Amino acid sequence: MGSTLSFSPDSFPPTVAQTLRVLAPDDLPASSAARAFNLQLARIDKLKAQLDALDTLGQSHRVELHRWVAPLQQRLRQRTREMALWLAECLQGKTLSRLQHDTATEALCRLAQTLADEGDTTMAALHDQHSRHTLAQKKQAAADALRAKLEAVLGEPLADTDPDAPMEELLRAGMARWREAQDAAQARRRDKKNARKARQKPGAEQEQAQAQQADADTQLRTLFRQLASALHPDREPDAQERLRKTALMSEANAAYGRKDLVTLMQIQLRAELADPAAVSRLADDKLAALTLLLKQQVAELERERAARQERLAAEFDLPPGAVTNPNTLKHSLLAQVEALERDVAQLERDLEQVQEPAGLKRWLNAQRSQPKHNRSDRDPDDYC
Repeated sequence: MGSTLSFSPDSFPPTVAQTLRVLAPDDLPASSAARAFNLQLARIDKLKAQLDALDTLGQSHRVELHRWVAPLQQRLRQRTREMALWLAECLQGKTLSRLQHDTATEALCRLAQTLADEGDTTMAALHDQHSRHTLAQKKQAAADALRAKLEAVLGEPLADTDPDAPMEELLRAGMARWREAQDAAQARRRDKKNARKARQKPGAEQEQAQAQQADADTQLRTLFRQLASALHPDREPDAQERLRKTALMSEANAAYGRKDLVTLMQIQLRAELADPAAVSRLADDKLAALTLLLKQQVAELERERAARQERLAAEFDLPPGAVTNPNTLKHSLLAQVEALERDVAQLERDLEQVQEPAGLKRWLNAQRSQPKHNRSDRDPDDYC
């Protein structure tokens, strides 16, 4: 049974599914091929809406971060700076014991390095003034340690990188080398798989799938050629219309490159082509072939949705495994705000305490009694 595609430029664009869906002729029940085609259109609509929603969610969350988190971060930086400067002043006196002096120096270097890493040049100078190792030396030591780890994992030296390369460059080089190794291994597996397939005689099901894929590619190519013929800007004498056709042709080229059947159909509507003969009436077998293209587009959109969720999760520092959605972002924001408020309040209490000599000594003694990870993840010698 043949089916008629519903093309109506006047109704564009409610949604992809509404505009491009297959309608049964004369109000007869739709064929299974038509229902499958319409289902994939609806899935594409839903996935595109989800991608738009993720973009909107990311933008709105950035606004909320700027509104709630940025002021607290600035306040924390200011209090951290005040504490570092106060400790530097306390180190000029003679009231601290040697142990207290070392503890104060360690704390000062830790606080100053935190701010120096964010670009505070005054704090960088303060750190280097009190530390046995400058920030440059620490960065080089960390880069050397990273190089050794990367080379151990890769099983070969990073010979193409400068011996004094910073950590960022080493990471890029290491990841590039790792991806090359992964791509090479994947290519070898793919070649072996293709070689096995070549030795096997294709079954009836595989032959049918190959034929359907070839039919789908042929129909996509036919549709694109019809668009290219109708939209070729060199054949348009009117300058304004030539610009419009150039833009549409550019979209069509991009859509054809990614096998985006839906966009090609939408361009057909926007171009107001009166008779898209290749797709206006399709037998069920041809419709099934186009449905295969839609399924492939659905799979690509699903991959893009997952990738976009992962990018947002990384950007907003969500816990591993957390799915990016309004609920997880709200909880993350609340947790960030609570943690920053707690850190600011603690630092303000510390600042008030160290203003008095006795309070300073109590604070330094408390610093020594804290577990090492509460003060720093690094060895004190890294700071002093």
